[in-house]
Amino acid sequence: MYEAMTFDAILGRMLEKVSNDIDKRPGSVIYDALAPAAAELAQLYATLGVNYNLSFADTASGEELSRRTAEFGVNREKATKAQRKGIFYGASNALMDVPIGSRFSIGVVNFTAVSKISAGVYALECETAGIIGNQQFGTLLPIQFISGLSRAELGEVLIPGEDEEADDALRARYYEEVNAPAFGGNMADYKQKIGAMHGVGAVKVFPAWQGGGTVKCAIIASDWNAPSTALVSEVQKVVDPLPQSGQGIGTAPIGHKVTVAGVRDSQLDVKTTVTLAAGVTIGSVQEAISVAIEDYLLKLRKDWATQEGLIVRIALIEAAILTVPGVIDVTGTELNNSKMNVTLGLEEIPRLGTVDLHV
Repeated sequence: MYEAMTFDAILGRMLEKVSNDIDKRPGSVIYDALAPAAAELAQLYATLGVNYNLSFADTASGEELSRRTAEFGVNREKATKAQRKGIFYGASNALMDVPIGSRFSIGVVNFTAVSKISAGVYALECETAGIIGNQQFGTLLPIQFISGLSRAELGEVLIPGEDEEADDALRARYYEEVNAPAFGGNMADYKQKIGAMHGVGAVKVFPAWQGGGTVKCAIIASDWNAPSTALVSEVQKVVDPLPQSGQGIGTAPIGHKVTVAGVRDSQLDVKTTVTLAAGVTIGSVQEAISVAIEDYLLKLRKDWATQEGLIVRIALIEAAILTVPGVIDVTGTELNNSKMNVTLGLEEIPRLGTVDLHV
């Protein structure tokens, strides 16, 4: 067991080994001779302490954590690029096709047309990896001239982009793999393989949901929203492209008939009465209150895979509202015109609808 030592402790031990008939007071020859060596040893102990902690998964970080988890086949997930829907219009606002490989910009990011979905509708891939590709919506500007193009719009997220996996997420996945080994199509196997796919945030597995050999996997997107049809289809192709055959063509083992589905949004309309500080108006806190409630619902969505069914609690919504500067009190909160907590289904996630504030 490593035990760090301070400069004073090291110097004290060194001076104890010197005969007491020699002057050992600060400023003496022996004290001044030993002090620099003690300082260097203290620095060495500090460095050893850092490296000692970096050798264990629970205290390692960065590259050292990546190397530690890689020893067990758990590799840090790299940043991925978002895929978005692009809609293109020509004369008279009619949909028009654009060349594959066409590039467009919005804000500080660029997108490239990679595949055609339907007439005038394309899958666009962000040229920058990470969640930045999920964030912009609105008008796209062509980087190269495209004849006949009058307007281009960046639409819904098809497959969310993800930032490089954070230390805490990697560490949690490492513990999950080590403590619950994936094998032969058990629940851990489905969770780990599907959860590691591009665009998937978490998965909930329902074994034998329609009898022996049938498996249902419900997924939530990595941006913690309901996944697009394209993402669900992509996961289905990888896991079991022929879900009723049980032939083991995908990652699912032979005999398993797997159905992949996405979570469903459940809209929650909030109505409440707030007491505001002097000089504060409803308009000045409306957006901040909506953001506070959305932050609470986001935490619930991130916890969806570990819960039987999420419960949206009025008390916690009121607690979130009270964090907004200018709000003194909150009473009479209702969810969907009811003063009861809302319990969602196994495959449902909360989505904020309207926020109706009264004073």
